Parts: sequence; structure tokens; C-alpha cells
Amino acid sequence: MFSLSLGVQQISDTLPEPAYAFLSGLNAATVGIVAVAAVQLAEKCIKDPLSRLLVIFGACAGLCYSALWYYPVLVITGGLTCVAWDLWLGRRARKLWQAWENRRRRAADRAASAEEEAAASSARQSDCRHTDDARATELSAPERAADAKHETTVLQRRQVQSGAVPSSSIEAIGTNTVTSRTSPLDHQQQDPQNTSQSSRAQYGVSIRTGLLMLAIFAISFVVVIVTRSKLLREYRPFSLFANMYLAGTIIFGGGPVVIPLLREYVVAPGWVSSRDFLIGLAIIQAFPGPNFNFAVYLGALAIGGTGVETSIGNAFLGAFIAFVGIFLPGLVFVVAAQGLWQELRKRPLFLALLRGINAAAVGLVFTAVYRLWEVGYLSNESASGGNAVQGGRINGRSLADEPWWVVVAAVAYSGNKWANIPAALGIAAGGVLGLAWWGATQR
Repeated sequence: MFSLSLGVQQISDTLPEPAYAFLSGLNAATVGIVAVAAVQLAEKCIKDPLSRLLVIFGACAGLCYSALWYYPVLVITGGLTCVAWDLWLGRRARKLWQAWENRRRRAADRAASAEEEAAASSARQSDCRHTDDARATELSAPERAADAKHETTVLQRRQVQSGAVPSSSIEAIGTNTVTSRTSPLDHQQQDPQNTSQSSRAQYGVSIRTGLLMLAIFAISFVVVIVTRSKLLREYRPFSLFANMYLAGTIIFGGGPVVIPLLREYVVAPGWVSSRDFLIGLAIIQAFPGPNFNFAVYLGALAIGGTGVETSIGNAFLGAFIAFVGIFLPGLVFVVAAQGLWQELRKRPLFLALLRGINAAAVGLVFTAVYRLWEVGYLSNESASGGNAVQGGRINGRSLADEPWWVVVAAVAYSGNKWANIPAALGIAAGGVLGLAWWGATQR
């Protein structure tokens, strides 16, 4: 990535048309590949209607506004929403729904019972009336007396038989039922102290050490952000570190989530042009490795392309600052959470927070797809009309301006998702299709 940044800095502001066609093809294919990543992440994180709504919320809200603080607020809002729903609103809503269902069911049962009782009573009265009339006409008085005596004897015999089951058998049945429902695990008790010691022996970081590391990190985060806002906003190396530090802290949900954040934190301030951003993005998607390595490329361009004589030294400084800034928060969290994870994973509040943060962060990947779509088409014409920055470096136009790029993006998406074509091959094919389009459009 560092070597790539040095090469990109040497690229002229104006390129031949075939080069723009090739880069536009790469960008269109990259949009398709990132869209596949967004869909796959959404399929993994959507577990209920609430997480689906949070994904949609993150995607739509991310399109409406962009600022340094905006994306972190969206992610945290998603986490807090999930916590509020799981621990309070959801339970309240389920209780109200259950109460309404119970009332409706009881009303229906009462109406049905009343109808059944009325029908049964009417049938019994009719049967008794017909039976009495028939017997009164067919039997004489002595016969009716004998019949009544016989019915009394049969009724007494049935009562005796119904009380013949011993109470000891009932108690034995109840005892066996309770015993069968008792699990051997109910008799096992775990010692919390032994569990804590085994966790510490396994991970090597105690809970106290983890809490101390998180507290120090929180203080350092506040100091960095406040210092950047109040004192060193114009000093680009420190501003770059602060932006990467913030991105590394709030990134959650997978590598593609970093794309919209990095674009906002280095392209919006004017440190890196959209063209150079897209070139690096297409190349890093075509090679294995985490998307976090993209920060090294952007840091080298942000500091090395400032016009200072020692551009290579400044590029190395920018790459190092970006590398430390974006990777340090994750390393701190991983080490600190080793001792805390066994306890935190049992907390419903913590699990709900992670679920909401993950869903909102995945929504931002769809935001990245849209924003890359809007700047993926590169050409010399896009440098006119005030659409260029940094000495003529091209911002780019929407891929929808040329239907062929829509086809390239669709081919890359379908090939990677359904035909399992590797991302590197799909992006390279996009570049070839871009050159084919340029050759077909020449007259």
C-alpha cells in the first residue's frame, strides 16, 4: 500500500481516455464487490425485525448527512435503540400484546361456552321430556318403581368404583413425575471464584487490568479529539491521527464498514482526491488482506502529497501515523476484553448493545455503495464545471451516467455472489470491460 501511494503521487492530473475507461471499469466492478459484502453482512446480522430496521436506518440516515461526528452517532444510536427495545420497550410491547390476546381469547371462549351450554341444555330437556312421556305410556307403576330402583343400584356401584384408586398410587405417580423432571445439572454448582481463576489462566488478563486499560483508552480518546478540535486542527499529521483514531474506535461489523468512514475522513477535508481514493480502493479489493490496510495508502497520500520536498519521508510518516491510528484502538479492545468477555457475554445489556451497533454499522456499508456509485465514473469531462479539486484531480461522476458501467457493476456482483468468482478476478474483468467499452465507442 505504501509503494502504491508513491506510484499514485506520480500520476499526472490528466490521463489518456483509455486509462480513465480502465479505472472506471475497476470502480464499477468494485462497487459490485462491495455491494456483495454489504448483502452478506446484512444476512448475518439480521436476526429479527428490529435488526432489519436498524440496517435500513443506518443506510438511509448515512445518505442524508455526512460529518466527522455523524457516523459514530448513528452507530451508537443503533446500539442504544436495541438495548432499549430488548430490556424495556420490547417486553412492554409483548406484555400489552399478550394481554390483548388473552382478553380476546377469553371473550371468544365465553361466547362459545355459552352457546354450547345453551345447546346442551336444550337437548337434555328435550330428551328427558321424550323419555318420560314414553315411559309413562309404556310402563305401569310397579314397573316404573323397579326401574328406578335398578338405576339407583347402578349409580351406587359406579360411585364405589370411582373411589377405588388408592391415594398412595397418586402420590407415587406425582413423585416419579417430579423426579423425572429434575435434571442432574440442577445438583451441580459451580464456584464463581474457580470460574474467574480459570478464565484468567486461559486469557492471561484479569478483569481489573482490562477495566484499567479501557479507562486509559477512554481518557486518551477524549484528549485526542478535543486537542484536534481546539488546538491542532490545521496541523495535518495530528488531524490525520485523530481521524484514524476515531475511525478505528467506532468501526464495527467488518472490513467494508471502514470504506465510508475513511472516505469522509480523508477525502472530505481535501487531503486525498476522489480519483486517488478510488484507485487505491479498487486495488485493495483485488488483493487479499484486511481493508484496514487501505488506511496506510491514504495516510501516505494525505501527508506525502503536501508539496514538501521530502515527499517520501512525509509519505512514510503519514503511512505510519494512519497505521497506528486505525489499528491501535482494536488492539486495545482485544487485549482488554480478554478478561472481560467471559462476564460480558452473559449480560443481556451488552449483547443487545453489540447487536444494535453491528446492524447500524452494516447499514453504513450500503451508504458506501451509494457514495462510490456516485463518483465512480472518471473522465476528462468530469474535471470541468468546478468538479475538480487539488490542481485538476478528478472527483468523478455517477456510474449511472453511462449504462455500460451499470452492466459492469451488475456482472461483478452476480459473478462474485452466485458464481463464486474471486473479487480480484471480478475487478480485473471490470477493467478489461472498461477498455472494451472505450474501444467500442471510438469512431
